[in-house]
Amino acid sequence: MAFIRNALALVGLLALAGGLALFIKARAVLADLDPGAGETYAAMTKILIQTGNPAEATVWKAQVKQGLSFDDVDQAIRSLAAGMNLKDVGALPLGDQVGAMQGKPWRRLKIYLYCNPLTAAHMIDYSEAFAAYLPCRIALLEDGSGRLWIYTLNMDLLIHGGKTLPPELKAEALQVRAIMRKVLEEGAEGAF
Repeated sequence: MAFIRNALALVGLLALAGGLALFIKARAVLADLDPGAGETYAAMTKILIQTGNPAEATVWKAQVKQGLSFDDVDQAIRSLAAGMNLKDVGALPLGDQVGAMQGKPWRRLKIYLYCNPLTAAHMIDYSEAFAAYLPCRIALLEDGSGRLWIYTLNMDLLIHGGKTLPPELKAEALQVRAIMRKVLEEGAEGAF
């Protein structure tokens, strides 16, 4: 009986030591993260738990104001982006393509590709993995019930989710973030 008690005590001691080591390591890792990391991950986790959908947790979306047509919002998005010096590097009329391939109309969906080339270059100089997130995308989508939505990537994870970006790069990224939010929110209102 003493052997079992001692073995269990040893296992408990090892588990406690392992937990303490893990706690110390986690604190060290978290100390290196951007000050906004905790809030960013908490917000994403909340959405993930609510929806069970990781895509929902990583995007911003806005429902388009009632009465605006797809073409109205298309023009608003393009005008807003141009007015804020985002380079239009392409658009994908994906809904039209799906309809053509299926031989019957499908929902409206257009994906806009925008970029600030100098900021993109600075992000890639910082980490080449950022190339996978370029260019910035905005999607104008008709949902299954005919309502229009605008979606874009939630840039907070890229800005605050890891180690703090160098000050100049963070300032540029926050500026692009503000532009994307403005296109999302004002585009949904049909503003130019």
